[in-house]
Amino acid sequence: MSTFDFSGLNPDLILDAIESQGILVESGLLALNSYENRVYQFVAQDQKRYVAKFYRPQRWSQAQIQEEHDFSIELASHEIPVVAPMRHNGQSLHSHEGFYFALFPSVGGRQFEVDNLDHLEWMGRFIGRIHAVAKSAKFIHRPTFSTQEHLLLPLQELQSSSLIPSSLHNPFFTILQQVVDLALSLYEGSANIRLHGDCHPGNILWRDGPTFVDLDDCRNGPAIQDLWMMLSGDRQQQFIQMDTLIEAYQEFCDFDNTQLALIEPLRAMRMVHYMAWLAKRWQDPAFPQAFPWFADPKYWEQQVLGLKEQFSSLQEPPLAL
Repeated sequence: MSTFDFSGLNPDLILDAIESQGILVESGLLALNSYENRVYQFVAQDQKRYVAKFYRPQRWSQAQIQEEHDFSIELASHEIPVVAPMRHNGQSLHSHEGFYFALFPSVGGRQFEVDNLDHLEWMGRFIGRIHAVAKSAKFIHRPTFSTQEHLLLPLQELQSSSLIPSSLHNPFFTILQQVVDLALSLYEGSANIRLHGDCHPGNILWRDGPTFVDLDDCRNGPAIQDLWMMLSGDRQQQFIQMDTLIEAYQEFCDFDNTQLALIEPLRAMRMVHYMAWLAKRWQDPAFPQAFPWFADPKYWEQQVLGLKEQFSSLQEPPLAL
């Protein structure tokens, strides 16, 4: 495999990789909004739009990526609107010059409206259908959602980072440690099933209903992980939204209401993991360009406030239906 970054991925290599699968590129390559991987949209000789996804080297193993593909294809076979990779000669995962890549049909749409209860009802039904299929097996090669990966290792990454202003070290790491400790005590990762894993509004395209994209973070974990990121607004609004989601979800799959207690620990884990992810990827030239505010002291001041608010949320009674 190539180095961990994309320094060796140039336009000629991309075109050669795509054409190695019998698809001739007619247009230029349009880079899509993706930072972990490199994703390009193009028009082929058949005048159809496609997407080529090049996986970050050394992040996932071949077996782990193949499990992502197999899960997507399995869901699509149950008529669930998931954008699954295309197969060529029976294979969905290909390699070229040290890079794993896959080809997908290009699907359009807009981001769904998180405050639209009709949209949330649709989402609840489809996530319920996804989980009904997901429960039939477990991932073997992909990881299981854990506090080690989403709290403890990110904490170490941030502690070793030079990006946090020295003047904010004490307030930032004090509240960060408090959030990590409390989230650790509250999170119980039981009843794990296969998940989309990163089911936030940006990974849902809406056009006469939802289409799910980007299963790059799929893994085993609690069902609530694929639901809680649909919530927005104050506690009362979140109650109504979750009630709508769960009622529709249970048309296709049973839901364990005790998992509602995991929402705030999972939110804390996402906050901590996201900061550490940016710090870890900072040497990739694409990251300072895309996230210039990350090195600004104001960002870290905001994180202190955000972590304090999350620490308070962790101490509140869990959302109950």
